[in-house]
Amino acid sequence: MSERAVREDLFGQLARIGKAVSSAKRLELLDILGQGERSVESLAHATRMSVGNTSAHLQVLRSARIVESRRQGTRVLYSLADEQVGVFLRGLWTLAESRLAEVEQILRSYLDGDGTLERITREELVRRSLSGDVCVIDVRPVEEYEAGHIPGAVSVPFQELSTRLSLLPEDTDIVAYCRGPHCVLAPKAAQILRRSGLRALVLEDGMPEWRAGGLPVSTTSAE
Repeated sequence: MSERAVREDLFGQLARIGKAVSSAKRLELLDILGQGERSVESLAHATRMSVGNTSAHLQVLRSARIVESRRQGTRVLYSLADEQVGVFLRGLWTLAESRLAEVEQILRSYLDGDGTLERITREELVRRSLSGDVCVIDVRPVEEYEAGHIPGAVSVPFQELSTRLSLLPEDTDIVAYCRGPHCVLAPKAAQILRRSGLRALVLEDGMPEWRAGGLPVSTTSAE
């Protein structure tokens, strides 16, 4: 086999990954799977696609060995193939932020709102959580919270936030977090909290970064 043939074969294999992630919907599926294992039906609901379309996208990702699947009764559950897929996604976000001005513009206008949203680092959250002077809320869907969450965090799905405001402390900083630095749920939750007169902050990133940083993770079953 010639050197040229080898190189073409190798880059052809890399192109399989590129082709698999060339769809915005498939990237969104990977982002959600970065939170934990999900069923096809749950992924379809989260991405507002039909089950058939969702399954087709997942098959493309599976053929590139980016995701894995297993059966649980009549359901098929999907997960990221391994942590390297998460590393790849975070690297892709970093590249997009550095090369595409549109990414920063979208984040600034949609996530930061009036520009006064206060963010908190993982290190600061750990310190303040140990001292007990913050209330941490996880605004992701319940199934993502159950798959893994920050120890001590309370599950308050974004869709239920408005009906549960009276249960949140008025004299304590509330830190909201979601799927990561590009997730819209936590910033929008903080805006709702602040309009209600509560003291709200947002974790600067999310659960994948928390887990990748080697910080402790709780699950519902463990608790």
